[in-house]
Amino acid sequence: MTAFNPKRVAMTLALALGAAASLSGCFPLVVGGAAGGALVATDRRTSGTQLDDQGIEMRANKVLRNSPVEPAHIDVTSYNRRVLLTGEVPNEQDKQQAERLVSRVENVQSIVNELQVGENASLTQRSSDTVITGRVKASFVDAKDLYANAFKVITERGTVYLMGRVTQREAERASDIARSVSGVQRVVRIFEIVGETDLLQQEVPQQPVK
Repeated sequence: MTAFNPKRVAMTLALALGAAASLSGCFPLVVGGAAGGALVATDRRTSGTQLDDQGIEMRANKVLRNSPVEPAHIDVTSYNRRVLLTGEVPNEQDKQQAERLVSRVENVQSIVNELQVGENASLTQRSSDTVITGRVKASFVDAKDLYANAFKVITERGTVYLMGRVTQREAERASDIARSVSGVQRVVRIFEIVGETDLLQQEVPQQPVK
């Protein structure tokens, strides 16, 4: 029989709450009780950068909603002011237009345009992507040599996108783990690679805004 692991139970609950947040809104993730105190999800970005990223996502989504490409399914994810565009658009012109619009949003430093030209993903596909994201995050939690909260995981049509400020070792390890997860078709890495020394000198991570 598998031994009871309070830390993993608490983190699993945290991941579940995080998934709920993606559907109902954003809130700081704090879990208490089973882990023997509050478990606060942390982030290697500064609190100011986290606020910038949240603002970028809100403004970019507003711009896209009010544009001709509004009917498309476009997801905007910002990490350290670098924006990932995923989802589907009807044609190549809309793909480029979406990128141009988001590039003009305040504080955006660069864009990774992974929009696919074609029909929107089905509800079944999106549900599958949500499950895959949860599996990848749980696998990071299980890994003893990874700091799971250093990674942001996004899944679209079986493709897993990994974002974060990580070392080269962490990047390779996380990629290998993600590739081994059931349902993952490919892994795209959008990392900011930092040195081990830089992380050691970094202050205690801030509580996340999102």
